[in-house]
Amino acid sequence: MLVLLLTYLEASEPEPVNWNPSYMETDKIALGSFVFFELWEKAFPEEIEKTNVPPYEFLTGEQEGTYFFLNNYLNFDDAELEKLLAWVEEGNTLFLSSGYYSENLLDTLNLEVATRVPGLDFTSMPSLGLVHPELNPGTQYVFDHETELRYFSKIDSIDTVLGIADLSEINDPTKAFPNFIRTGFGNGNIYLHTTPEAFSNYFLLKEENFRYIENVMGYIDPEARMYWDKYYKSGKSFYTSSLYILLGNKALKWAYYFVIAGAVLFIIFEGKRKQRAVPVVEPLKNQTYEYSKTISDLYIEQKKYKSLAEKKIEHFYDHIRRHYRLDTTVINEKFYVDLAAKSNNRLEETKQLFGFLRDVLQKTEISNVELQELNHKINSYKTPKNE
Repeated sequence: MLVLLLTYLEASEPEPVNWNPSYMETDKIALGSFVFFELWEKAFPEEIEKTNVPPYEFLTGEQEGTYFFLNNYLNFDDAELEKLLAWVEEGNTLFLSSGYYSENLLDTLNLEVATRVPGLDFTSMPSLGLVHPELNPGTQYVFDHETELRYFSKIDSIDTVLGIADLSEINDPTKAFPNFIRTGFGNGNIYLHTTPEAFSNYFLLKEENFRYIENVMGYIDPEARMYWDKYYKSGKSFYTSSLYILLGNKALKWAYYFVIAGAVLFIIFEGKRKQRAVPVVEPLKNQTYEYSKTISDLYIEQKKYKSLAEKKIEHFYDHIRRHYRLDTTVINEKFYVDLAAKSNNRLEETKQLFGFLRDVLQKTEISNVELQELNHKINSYKTPKNE
């Protein structure tokens, strides 16, 4: 019951706001750009072209218009930046909105970016405004969520400040911090903006904040072709998990979790090892005797008495080596004495036995009677009678 109650409470809670930076035109999360792109696309449906490749591949020399970049960071490599700036020099427009720019871009444009430190109240909610008198200079637009205020701490003399920002109300525009500038580059223009959060769904859906972006976009030629960058985006443009359908739907997601919880409970309570009857395993039978008997019968049937005699003698020598620890490679007087003493047999009997063994080994063939006599003598010697 406790688990069910906790599951119900967890399922009935409202989903927390996702503050991960995305800036994808398809994302409806707080820092997605679905609202901005939808409004822009409705206003100029035939003038916007999306690009999924980096600028180095996209710019082939045939494009003309405005290249729009929106993300929490923009990091161009040297070759890519060189191609972008060459494209701007031809009379095109580059619009960049990002909190962090690559060092090569800032060095080329002689710019520096810094972060505004919060005051005594430790809040960091930027107020945004525009400088041009015809673009509502007295109107302030607040991003009422904690975020960094990035601004241009150093600008070139040829740059034009278009927008300003501060962490409190902008009472004196001369003391506010520039966050939106324009710089000429060849025959074209570069617009740089340090507050990409202003293009987010959260900002645009608050009161009259959409007018700020409306005025910012007023600097871009509406008749020019727009190129929307999808390559430099923090949000993913594809699903990496095969469970995205289940996890994307609240009801299916909790049903999936219940299945997993049920499987875990089954493993805990029903998956325990149960005692089963231990089967009786019969020990393997020693078939050595039966095997030897079969082989010997085969030799006898084929009348290979000499071969059987050799194996019998060989087996007897092995018996001497294992039981009496005597070397059978050299058979002399000392060997006879040691074997007779260790086997408790008389020396004369020992010599007679080995003389008989030599005679058998020297013969080409032996009879069945001689084989039986050999067997009798060896067995008698192994079990001598005590005198």
